[in-house]
Amino acid sequence: MTLRERLHRDGPIVAPGVYDALTASIATDAGFEALYLSGAAIAYTRLGRPDIGLVSMSEVADQIALVRDRVATPLIVDADTGYGNALNVERTVRVFERMGASAIQLEDQTLPKRCGHLKDKSVIPAAEMIGKIKAAVDARQSEETLIVARTDALATEGPDKAIERARRYAEAGADVLFVEAPTSQRQLGEISEALGGLRPLLANMVEGGATPISSATDLGNLGFKIVIFPGGIARALARAAGDYYASLATHGSNSPFRDRMYDFAALNEVIGTPEMLARGKAYERAADKGSGSNAEDAA
Repeated sequence: MTLRERLHRDGPIVAPGVYDALTASIATDAGFEALYLSGAAIAYTRLGRPDIGLVSMSEVADQIALVRDRVATPLIVDADTGYGNALNVERTVRVFERMGASAIQLEDQTLPKRCGHLKDKSVIPAAEMIGKIKAAVDARQSEETLIVARTDALATEGPDKAIERARRYAEAGADVLFVEAPTSQRQLGEISEALGGLRPLLANMVEGGATPISSATDLGNLGFKIVIFPGGIARALARAAGDYYASLATHGSNSPFRDRMYDFAALNEVIGTPEMLARGKAYERAADKGSGSNAEDAA
């Protein structure tokens, strides 16, 4: 089932954040219907830096290709601002779609962008963003590739202007609308009431961010069709890594931490080592049989 098809079914889509093939495979095994390749999580894990526009288009494209080689789960990809103007957006959409993105999210921040839950954001004129959305729609090869339009104008221009921007982005061809960083349940409800009949809506849950944390069920009841938890995995793993390294530094051994980590065999199960080795041996046997047949033919 494509992501577009799933949007027409009942219930919200929960898309956990991932940043590489390992997290994507673990999330897929947990049963999620879609994944969210987070630009912030890539910045945190690949660069060890904040989400302030440091990640490049090619770095995200590399991650899409690696994730897609590992899992077939629909993948929503954070493309930040499109990495430039409308012509950059065209190239970004072509590359990301070719790498395997199911949906491509674009936002209306200025360059350099920053995490939507940080202060002091700024946005480009709505007309400029409309041009970017039209470029994205024109550049995609398949209508099954969704264009997600995000506006960060709520924090800079207020809710009415943000909702108006979202309306205009829908008119420009966006398939999904994303008003970033509402600060209350009331604002979430207002956004849904104003835009829910226009396009499917996306809600972003960031622990400690501007938006109150709600369950996917509650957000679905409000009218949101996609709920993302983009940086949760990076925060969870960073906390676990801090605890692990502190334990190792203190004890000089992994033994005190062992019940909180996979052992060698368990991790190999997660990453599919037994299956891959078995598949390799099957190809070796096939090659041996083929060599024997050729030798007999030559004789």
